[in-house]
Amino acid sequence: MQTANALDEHVILLDEEGRHIGTAPKYSMHGVNTALHLAFSCYVFNPAGEVLVTRRALTKKAWPGVWTNSFCGHPLPAEPFTQAIDRRAHHELGLRIDNIDLVLPTFRYRATDSGGTVENEICPVYVARTDQEPTPNPDEVAEYAWTHPAALYRAVTDAPWAFSPWMTLQVQQMDSFRA
Repeated sequence: MQTANALDEHVILLDEEGRHIGTAPKYSMHGVNTALHLAFSCYVFNPAGEVLVTRRALTKKAWPGVWTNSFCGHPLPAEPFTQAIDRRAHHELGLRIDNIDLVLPTFRYRATDSGGTVENEICPVYVARTDQEPTPNPDEVAEYAWTHPAALYRAVTDAPWAFSPWMTLQVQQMDSFRA
């Protein structure tokens, strides 16, 4: 598995058509002028059919303390998505996952948080499975909960302000969450 020091990690920059046009240091992303770049989101399900949601650490640069999907990340240059997803599942949650499936291949969003940090990503969405309990990395995750997909869909629909903007959009588009 490829690893990267957070200070050395690079993200893949994209043009408006989604073509790779270069890389940039990850630490330079997610400011007020965030360039379009490649990311991913993942939703992890357990054998009971529950989905894992996480609350972002209070020290996160973007959307600190906000409830969101299981985990997100950025593939490293030349890193396959499944490898990047495995890497981030282990880093953020200490999880071993399997059955990684692409469910929203063309998801894209741009959002600005209350502090002015911009997310600007083409962000394919995946689902995966685990039979483990998370052991969250406190630099990434403040807390977590397992919930039923239909209950999450209702919560996101009723109170979208309580969740990350990308998760709100993703959950509304995914068949897994419709009652």
